[in-house]
Parts: sequence; C-alpha cells; structure tokens
Amino acid sequence: RESRRKTPVAVSLKENERLFGDSALGMSIRTPKVAFRYFQDLLGKRIDNPHVALYRSRFPEHELVKDEKRQTVIFKLSQTIQYSPEEMLGMVLNYSRGLAEEFAEQPIKDAVITVPAYFNQAERRAVLHAARMADLKVLQLINDNTAVALNYGVFLLHRPSFSFQNIMFYDMGAGSTVCTIVTYQTVKTKDSGTQPQLQIQGIGFDRTLGGLEMELRLRDYLAKLFNDQHPSKDVRKNPRAMAKLLKEANRLKTVLSANADHMAQVRPSVAGFPAVFGPRVGGLRAGEQEHRPSAASDGIDQVILVGGATRVPKVQEVLLKAVGKEELGKNINADEAAAMGAVYQAAALSKAFKVKPFVVRDAAVFPIQVEFTREVEEDDKSKSLKHNKRILFQRMAPYPQRKVITFNRYTDDFEFYVNYGDLSFLNQDDMRIFGSLNLTTVRLKGVGDSFKKHSDYESKGIKAHFNMDESGVLSLDRVESVFETLVEDKLEEESTLTKLGNTISSLFGGGGPTPETGENLTDSVQQEEEESLAEPGKEEQGEKQDQKSSAEDEERGEEKQQSAGQAETAPPKAESQKTEEGEKSESQDPKGNRETAKEEESSKSSSDSTATKTEEEKKIKAPKKQKLVHEITMELDVNDVPDLLEDELKSSMKKLQDLTVRDLEKQEREKSANSLESFIFETQDKLYQEEYQFVSTEEQRDEISKKLSEASNWMEEEGYAASTKELKDKLAELKKLCRNLFFRVEERRKWPERLAALESLLNHSTIFLKGARMIPESDQIFTEVELSTLEKAINETTIWKNETVAEQNKLSPTEKPILLSKDIELKLAALDREVQYLLNKAKFAKPKPKKEKNTTKSDSGKNATAASESENAIPPTEGKQEDKPEDVGPAEEPPTAEKVAIDDEPGSDSGSKKEKKTETGGENRKNDEL
Repeated sequence: RESRRKTPVAVSLKENERLFGDSALGMSIRTPKVAFRYFQDLLGKRIDNPHVALYRSRFPEHELVKDEKRQTVIFKLSQTIQYSPEEMLGMVLNYSRGLAEEFAEQPIKDAVITVPAYFNQAERRAVLHAARMADLKVLQLINDNTAVALNYGVFLLHRPSFSFQNIMFYDMGAGSTVCTIVTYQTVKTKDSGTQPQLQIQGIGFDRTLGGLEMELRLRDYLAKLFNDQHPSKDVRKNPRAMAKLLKEANRLKTVLSANADHMAQVRPSVAGFPAVFGPRVGGLRAGEQEHRPSAASDGIDQVILVGGATRVPKVQEVLLKAVGKEELGKNINADEAAAMGAVYQAAALSKAFKVKPFVVRDAAVFPIQVEFTREVEEDDKSKSLKHNKRILFQRMAPYPQRKVITFNRYTDDFEFYVNYGDLSFLNQDDMRIFGSLNLTTVRLKGVGDSFKKHSDYESKGIKAHFNMDESGVLSLDRVESVFETLVEDKLEEESTLTKLGNTISSLFGGGGPTPETGENLTDSVQQEEEESLAEPGKEEQGEKQDQKSSAEDEERGEEKQQSAGQAETAPPKAESQKTEEGEKSESQDPKGNRETAKEEESSKSSSDSTATKTEEEKKIKAPKKQKLVHEITMELDVNDVPDLLEDELKSSMKKLQDLTVRDLEKQEREKSANSLESFIFETQDKLYQEEYQFVSTEEQRDEISKKLSEASNWMEEEGYAASTKELKDKLAELKKLCRNLFFRVEERRKWPERLAALESLLNHSTIFLKGARMIPESDQIFTEVELSTLEKAINETTIWKNETVAEQNKLSPTEKPILLSKDIELKLAALDREVQYLLNKAKFAKPKPKKEKNTTKSDSGKNATAASESENAIPPTEGKQEDKPEDVGPAEEPPTAEKVAIDDEPGSDSGSKKEKKTETGGENRKNDEL
C-alpha cells in the first residue's frame, strides 16, 4: 500500500486504535511504548534467552513479562492488556491478507509464508500458530533464501541455456544476514521428463547483523554527538528523543548508501560511516568464510545481493574482497525477491493456477537425532545401561522426507528422545540463542501387550515413522509393532471359485511390499537402529549386508496389513527367531552379524524341511510371509518450547477477531462521520449555486440551511462521541430534507440529453418506416401488421412527448416535474425494441427465388403459346442427350433444381419427362407473376 512498494512489519496498539506499517512507525515517535516491531526475533524463545535480553536493550520502552505456562515472552501494555509475539505476528498476517484481498478483489484463505532459514523447530511452530490465529491455511513455510533462489531460477528459465551452475545469495536484511549457496541444474523425472531443479548446498547466517544494527549504531553515534554538545542533558534517557534519533538514523543510512557524507539534524557532519560500522561490518567476511561450504567455495559462478542493507557501500566492499569476484550481481529486486519466490511457490501448490514445474530441494540446517537407553549384558554377565544415538536427519539433509527408525530389542513399554544433533558449527552466542537442544520425549504404551497378543508371530521390531514436511517441521506420524509369519497355501483340490478369490485377494490384499511414499524419491529413506560395534575390524565387512537387510525389513514393514483371520490360521515360527534381540541399523557389530546369520540359517532349514514335507505329502505351494501391524499408543512431551493448547489458540483467535471487528466498526464510524460532514459542507455550497436557486424558493433554501447549520453545530459539540447509528440517522434525515431539491436539479440536468435521444430515434424510425413502405410487393419482407405496429409506436411516442413537454412548460420550476427522465427512457426502450425487431428480420431474411429461363425459350416470347412451343421442343433434345450425352451443347443454361430431380429419376420415359417439365414451367410462370 505504501508508495515504496513495501510495508514495515510494525504494529501500534494505543487504547482503541490499532495501526500498521508506516502509520505504526509514525506512532513510535509520538508514543514509543505502544509501537512494536522486530517481534519476530522473540518467536519460540523462552524468557531467559539471550535474544530476549538483546531485544530489551534495543527497545527499553517495552515491558516484557514471563508467560508462566510456557516460560515464553509476553508484551505487557497494561494490567489487563498483554499480547504474545505470536499474536502480534497474527495481527500482521491478518493485515497482510487484507492488503492482498483488496488487490485481488476476492477472499484469501491460503498462504505461503517466508521464514528465515535459521528458524528452528520451536520458531517454525510459532509461525504456524500465528497463522492459525489469523485464520490462514499455511500451504508451506518456505525459507527466505529458498524463495529468493526460486525467484531467480524462474528468470533463469527464460534464458536460452539453463545449465549447471552454483550461485551464492548474500541476503542482508533488516534484522539478520544469511549466505546461501544454491546449485541449479536439470533433472529427469519419470512422470514429467526433464525439469529444472534448485538444491540448497550450504547456509551461513548471523541472527543479529542487519540494517537494524546499523541504524542502532548510527542512533548511538548521534546521541553521543548530541550529549557532547549539551553536557547537562542526556538524550538517552528520553524515549521519544531516542525514537526520533532512530528515525533520523534510518534516513541517514539510506542517504549514506549513495553518498560519502550527509548532514544530520544534529549539526555535526556524519562522515565517519566506516568508523561507526567498521567493527561490526568486519565480521561479514569471517561469517561468510565460516559457513560457506569448502567444496563449493571455488566453483561459485556468481554472487547475488539480496536485502536492503546490501546497498551500503561498505558492505559491498567487504563482501567483494571476501568472495574474490570482479563484481557482485544486482540483477534481482533486493526487497521483493523473497516475496515473489513465495508467490510462485503458492501458485505451484494451488489448484487454481498452472505454472512451469520447478523442483525445489530445500535443506535442514540443524541435524536431528534419536536417543534411547537400553539394558545390555557385559562380559561378566552383569547388566548395565547403554545410551545410544541414531542420526535421523543429517545436517543439510533435503526435505520433505520421511524416515523410519526400528527398535528390535524392546519387548515392553519404553521411551526415546528426539533431540538436535551435533551443533558444533554454531558459535557460543548462536548456541545460547538457539535454546533447548531437546525436542521431544516419546513414551510408548502397549508394546508388551502387542507381544502377548501376537506371541505366535515373529517380531520385526517397533517402527517409528517420522516426517519432515515441506515447512521443515518434524513430526512423529505413528509408531507400530510389526509381526511376521509364514502362511501355507491351500490344497490344489480347492474349487475354482476359491482359487479365483485367492487370486483377487492377492492382487488387492497384496503380498508384495507397498512403499508408502513412492511419489517422492526423497520420502522413501529408511534407517534402522542397531547395536554399536564391539570389533571395529569387522564393521566394513558386514556393512553392505546389514544395509540390505535393513532395507528388506523396511519394505516388509511398509506392506499392507492382512486380515486377522488369515493370520490366525498360519503356523507359528520357531521361538528362537522371536526371542533374538538387537537393533538393526546401517552398521552392525559382528555379534549382530552372527545372530543374523543364525536367523537366516534357521529360516533356511525351516523352509527346506517344509518344502520336503510338502513334496512328500500333497502338492502345496511354498509358504509365503505375511505381515501384521499393531498400532502403539504414544505420548509426546515437548521439551523446547511448549505448544499452545487448543483452548489458548481459540482464545487468541477470538482476541484477534475482536480487534478486527473493533477496527471495522471504527472504520465504519469514521466513514459515517466523514460522509455526514462532507454532505453538510457540499449542500451548504450548493444552496448558492444558480441551478439550485432556480428550482427552489427562498423559504425552502432557508429551511434547508437552518437544518444544515444545526447538524454542523451538533457535529462539533456531540458528534465526536456519537455512535455510528446516530451519524447515519442524522445523514438520512438531511438527505430526506434535500431529496426534492436534488431531484428537480437532477431531472433538469438529464432532460436535454434524454429528449435529444428520443427526438433522434423518432426521426430515424420515421425514415425507416417510409423506406419499408416503398419496398415492392414482390420483394417485401415485412408484414402489414409489423409495419402498422411500428407506425403506431412512432405516433404514440410523438404525441406523448409533445403533450408532456407542453405540460411541463406550464409548471413552475419549483414544482415537482411531470416530465421524468425514467419515463423518457421507457419510451426510448419501447420504440427501439420495435425498430430492432424489424432490422433483425431484414438482416436474416432470405431473398425470394427469381424465374429461371431455358436456353430454348425465346427472349421476347413470354406468352403461354411461346412457352408451350418451347416446352414441346425440349423432349427430343433430352432424348438425344440420353442417347449421346457427349453431344450436349455448351451454350445450354444449367438446369433448375426441379429439372435435375426429374432427370435423375430412373426408368422415366420421355412422356413423363414432358409432363413434369410442363408443371415446372407453370411454377416458374407463377413465380414471375408474383
């Protein structure tokens, strides 16, 4: 809405007034305590997070209190009014939707929201909560850097050669800096052929370095200069003065991006821009080198700047030295690139649009692992607890992706933990800001019951299915206990119908593996847990075999569950296979290998004995494996930042809806007050205009003027506190008083145009009627009734116009007119309808057929005798034509349709042709006479 094509993320909450964007920033100067911005930095953070302390130091005018339930942050405006950062963000999202709806002119429910790439799980869940408070359905949370890369990739498609290349996007925005390396290439897919793809290769970031940091340093610099000039005063203790200095610092930053120095409101010249920012900007190169992947550092084809803060010359100078390039790319809109990329992704996800496909492979910045503790037996047969860690998602792992972890050594209820993995790539400050490293504690119930219930089956472990969706949010979909057994086929003597039924059930019930996510290649990634290696020397030897075994187990774990009746009829397998323990994974110890080998040997010997037995007995097919899945109840405890409860979410939604309703009511009241005030001023001015004085008496004008003055005085004295209904009622009262005056003026304005149109239509209709009357009777296409109806309409309209105009001229201008514009329009429509009917009939009418002449007829002979003689002369010619068609004279005219029909009749003799030709000639004469 703002002229700069961007709206600041700011909210102002003052009593009953709520402002957004630049209006909220203006309020921050007058009342800094009620204007909130940069509250996104507080999402998903506890009160003791260092980032909260940093926010307090930057904006000391805000009062931050602790949420006792969730240990998070709350903005306290008064004793009764307080808002969470999620609610603040929900207000901004709702306002943004209003802008989009105003532009699109239709309601909007779905959205793709951009978030910083460094947002962890708690922060992403907080954004989803805020979107729900705003009643928005989130199609996807897309990282800012990914959206920028997608926007750039879409423009790359228009180039003739879209080839493999590595691009670095350096994004320095208002609050943070993110460096991303993206690889563009084309990939082949089974369904859609060759498609362009972008893949995030590496991400580096600084949560606190951005345009705001520059503005704050400029503000402090200006404050220092001011205090040096006025030692008796400390400008830092005045919030309003500091807010004004911050605004001036923002202006200075913009100007200094293109100038070496500039004069601020405090008189000294600010020429020391590098000196002010040197220590902070110097960290750009270090941060860029720290997070840039070494493998791709030398293969970067181009460095592209994103974000408003990259316009600062010192930033570009430092970055240019760091990357070693000749120039920096500035060929995308630094402010709108992320938004445009999100728009493209939203169009791709929506069913209402069709765009060119572009494969996006985002990457998870922070690794995630599963931890669990189990009891193991030492060499001296003593038991101890062993803590195990299994990587679930590696750092920079692509998502969306599904993974499965299998626990093979648990036969009773247990618990495991989902935590972040190795975060050693973060510095100490980032680690403190990051928050809790523990994500979720999962307690499983019903594991022991499942083993007791299916004691005759072989256990294939407890499988936990994890999913990292398109938004980068991790979830545990389900946990299930998987069992397997061998099923023997029935005898060959079974009926044909039974065989047919078994065949159909095998097709739909399935004995083969059914991958759960076959559509997405990244979804079918599987991983199983195992015991740590005791003998490292044998680890590599069994690695391939173990991975193959794990993959086979997972495929079997993804099979569809068969009916319980079939499972119960299957014979139990050896108990020794069931009781073997151990977690399988990508790497196994030799003991696990030996156990696996024993299982395979036992299974093989069992299968061999079964096959021998079946050969000796009746002919039965080899037994096949059948899977049974038992759902396990799970309890989740969130350890980082607790999610909002359903009641709390509904309460926040109602709070925001009430604010929206209040804003709409306020806007409606302001609109009613403005309408009433403008009506009073406009009508008072109209009373002195000539056309209004011509149609009104002095008494009428005095009465209206008196009422307008009373309404104006009421507006000044009581209107500020009046309700919307009172304002609307007052306006309706004044409009009713002035209705007749305005009606007379409006009618006199319309008369010339309407009467001229009616006179023109009457003239054209009369000319058209005369022309229609002059059409010869043989060619006439209109009936007498149609022409008479048009003539009647013309006469009636002419008489009505003349009489009504004459009566209107007798009336005084101050009286109610009898010549009304709506009556003229009705007459115009009625007459035009009659004319258009005849015009359409003439347009689509077919001309009547004219008389056809034979070549043997005399041009001058048109009497019956001549016609008869010419007709009598035709048959010999026709007979000759039948005998010798090739002797037909070239000068003969083409026959008529009737003649062709006669000639085509089979078996017709010359006499019948003569009679029919005579009839045809008679019809032609009849047409000529008509």
